[in-house]
Amino acid sequence: MSAKVVVVGSLNMDLVARAQRLPRAGETLAGDSFFTVPGGKGANQAVAVARLGASVAMVGNVGDDAYGEQLRQALEHEGIDCQAVGVCEGVSSGVALITVDAASQNAIVIIAGSNGRLAPESVQRFDALLQSAEVIICQLEVPMATVAWTLARGRELGKTVILNPAPATGPLPADWFAHIDYLTPNESEAQALTGLPVTDLDSARSAGERLLALGAGRVIVTLGAQGALFVTPAGSCHFPAPVVQPLDTTAAGDTFIGGFVAALVRGLEEGEAIAFGQRAAALSVTRAGAQPSIPYLAELVP
Repeated sequence: MSAKVVVVGSLNMDLVARAQRLPRAGETLAGDSFFTVPGGKGANQAVAVARLGASVAMVGNVGDDAYGEQLRQALEHEGIDCQAVGVCEGVSSGVALITVDAASQNAIVIIAGSNGRLAPESVQRFDALLQSAEVIICQLEVPMATVAWTLARGRELGKTVILNPAPATGPLPADWFAHIDYLTPNESEAQALTGLPVTDLDSARSAGERLLALGAGRVIVTLGAQGALFVTPAGSCHFPAPVVQPLDTTAAGDTFIGGFVAALVRGLEEGEAIAFGQRAAALSVTRAGAQPSIPYLAELVP
């Protein structure tokens, strides 16, 4: 059976150190614990879609190292179609170095490795996956040319196209916006995309409206504990976040997107899908790690 969702993006091995606080520049700090766990925004979102109720295929690359084999096995264990996960010889798998403090805030350094070798041709070879999908999801941890090709192809095929602009460091190419049905930045990403400060609901609304003016179909600005703001040409709607005691915010945004998309594919309307994604993300931040923190559908069904 063909997958209803295709994720084109990154696979990383997360190397996670926990400490009481984040180190300052030049400082050596004693940590509390260390573990490795599969991650990467693309792979995280694919796992979230799979666990939260929709069939999904992953398009990406791993290196020819032990991490690469572990990353692929982790996705296959979730029932994710990995036919389009390539192996780059002589290249390391993507790695994320993550430090998490006692307040559950994190600082992350990403080494692209094999993710940087995901060319447009790599996606084009699996065009049949895109043709059979309902939803295509992209992020910004693979080459921009690949994201650009995928967004355009998704629009050409008439699919629902979602861009999670993470990690965004500046404005997106102007010609991307017309291809995007849902743009899903967090506060810092919305600020990077628009140049507008985003600190509260009013400023998030202004940023969302700017992104609509640039051509995005709809914008969901995720605001952490402040919830999410859904901005459309018809107006905006605020969705308050469920109140939880956070342990680790890693992959919360990825879980939200996976939950949102899985809910859309299952036939929920937009507001219900956003609320479902929020519930999934809220549960994820009460657990440690990226993919291990992502909940299953059965945990969220009332």
